[in-house]
Amino acid sequence: MKMKIRKGDQVKVTRGDEKDKGKTGEVIRVLPKEERVVVQGVNLVKKHQKQTQSGSKTIPSGIREFEAPIHISNVELVKQGAEKASGKEKAAKTAKAAKTAAKKAPAKAAKTETKPAAKKRASGKPAADSGSDK
Repeated sequence: MKMKIRKGDQVKVTRGDEKDKGKTGEVIRVLPKEERVVVQGVNLVKKHQKQTQSGSKTIPSGIREFEAPIHISNVELVKQGAEKASGKEKAAKTAKAAKTAAKKAPAKAAKTETKPAAKKRASGKPAADSGSDK
């Protein structure tokens, strides 16, 4: 399956544990065969680690905390900047559109009042004649 989310993308957790739901973070790693992603700071798990030795390296014992993978269906892609300003931008656009429509509407009304047909009616000609000319 083709994955639309890539490493470095900002994603928001939509489903899962209550403490992680709604959090946003950057994708650290993508696991396409398992259809999972690892998100920074989300789905933190603790693992008790025994002390091990391999060759000349010694891994100390203790409790390790790391991000576990999340299924890709439980996250959604977040567009850059849209997270904070989406509501404000939409409100500003609608207000601007309303202002421009309000400015145009009175201008059209003023033009209709100054038509020559309106002046003819005022001069004494019957309204029926001006309607039949159209």
